[in-house]
Amino acid sequence: MTEMSDFQRKFFAQGLGQKLFTEQEFTEALAAAKAEIMSVAIQTSKQVVMIERGACADLVDELATKEDEGELCTALRNAAEAIRNRIPAQRQ
Repeated sequence: MTEMSDFQRKFFAQGLGQKLFTEQEFTEALAAAKAEIMSVAIQTSKQVVMIERGACADLVDELATKEDEGELCTALRNAAEAIRNRIPAQRQ
C-alpha cells in the first residue's frame, strides 16, 4: 500500500466541507428507497406464490392422468383447477 500525500490525508479527514444533501432530503430519499424495495419484495412474493401454486396444480394434474377415469381422477382434476383459481386476481 502506498503512502498518502498530505493532501489526501487532509481530504479524507475533512472532506470538501460541503453538504451533498440535507438531512431532510436524505430522510425523504431513504423513505422512497425503502418503499420501492418493499414494493418489489411484495410483487416478487406474489409471483413466487403463483409459480408455486401452478407447480402444485401441475403435480395434481399429473397424478390425475395416472388414475383411471373415475371419481378420484375427477376429484384430482377439480383440485388442480381449484388450486389454479384460488386467487384469480393474481393470475397473469
